[in-house]
Amino acid sequence: MYDVIVIGGGPSGLMAAIGAAENNAKVLLIDKGNKLGRKLAISGGGRCNVTNRLPIDEIIRHIPGNGRFLYGAFSVFNNEDIIRFFENLGIELKEEDHGRMFPVSDRAQSVVDALLKQLDILGVEIKVNSPVKELLFENHHTSGILLDSGETIKSKAIVVATGGKSVPQTGSTGDGFPWAIAAGHTISELFPTEVPVTSSEDFIKEKTLQGLSLRNVALSVLNPKGKALITHQMDMIFTHFGISGPAVLRCSQFVVKAQKKWKLDEVMMSLDALPERKLEDLHKDFLKIVKEEPKKAIKNAFKGILPERYLLFLLEQSEIDPGALCASISSEKLRSFAQNCKQFRFKVNGTLSLEKAFVTGGGVSVKEIEPKTMASKIMPGLYFCGEVLDIYGYTGGYNITSALVTGRLAGTNAALLT
Repeated sequence: MYDVIVIGGGPSGLMAAIGAAENNAKVLLIDKGNKLGRKLAISGGGRCNVTNRLPIDEIIRHIPGNGRFLYGAFSVFNNEDIIRFFENLGIELKEEDHGRMFPVSDRAQSVVDALLKQLDILGVEIKVNSPVKELLFENHHTSGILLDSGETIKSKAIVVATGGKSVPQTGSTGDGFPWAIAAGHTISELFPTEVPVTSSEDFIKEKTLQGLSLRNVALSVLNPKGKALITHQMDMIFTHFGISGPAVLRCSQFVVKAQKKWKLDEVMMSLDALPERKLEDLHKDFLKIVKEEPKKAIKNAFKGILPERYLLFLLEQSEIDPGALCASISSEKLRSFAQNCKQFRFKVNGTLSLEKAFVTGGGVSVKEIEPKTMASKIMPGLYFCGEVLDIYGYTGGYNITSALVTGRLAGTNAALLT
């Protein structure tokens, strides 16, 4: 008999087990894989972006999927508390661009090791290679778990920290969702977020721009009327199947939502390669260059305005021969080219699969969860934390902040129940 069983050894599960054990609970941390912290070990490109130092309102703005639900949680334990928590474990952190916090060691494994050492110090029992088959309930209360092996383990409090369905090689294959349904919970439809976007435009199929990176562009997802649903100004890259890179990952959930909302096969996106410049000013500059260099080929006169491959591509899109002399280019053609620099439109038809996504959208409905304790409002003794919940943010330390905060609250409150 345990006071608390935590299922799942990812960021939220490790945090939940520590939180429960610090409150003198007898804790079992169980995982179906052969080692704990696998997702943490590969996060942040193997450097582990443990949290983000931006103000709370900014963090919540970067969690478009039910981020506001976390206001209650952050009032109890927040990103600054995460920083203190790791520093108390001996992990020195440093701040990088956009508030991202990394271990000074630049090694994700050092974060995992510190958490595992803390579990050991607190006497948390760990059971790996032990898939859970189902949760057990008696008299409308959590009573324990049944393992695939047939073994039953009793506990009055269970924390489900099984993750979503993305990055399945780390063990997150959606195991927690059927258990939540069995307990009476609603699951919001799962979908990929923070995922590369696909397109069947000719220039993608013909690999015209494959491998080309564009820096600091503004990428927008448009609604059927051509208005931007969202715009992100970051880097991107053209791939053999579509587009990827930070700006694309952030836009991806809006592509999925637009397809669903308006029942679209294809969604229009708009790419502004020169977001700091106004269209009118750009057009004037082009007219000036053409006037000053009448005998130069336009591709040479415009050199350096955009990366060369993209420059040639947009000239052709604007029906301008890159080798034509500046003197021969009409003002209308130059306006068309300026417009393509500012809003090159192309269609996308979806994203890569949920398994290829960094983050899972959807999950256990947050309406059925107590915001300050992570307790189920439906089944006493049951707690949810991390990506199994319908909370999803952009990459940059936001999802892990949500996982660590909800994990901390779930574990602490599960311990107080007993």
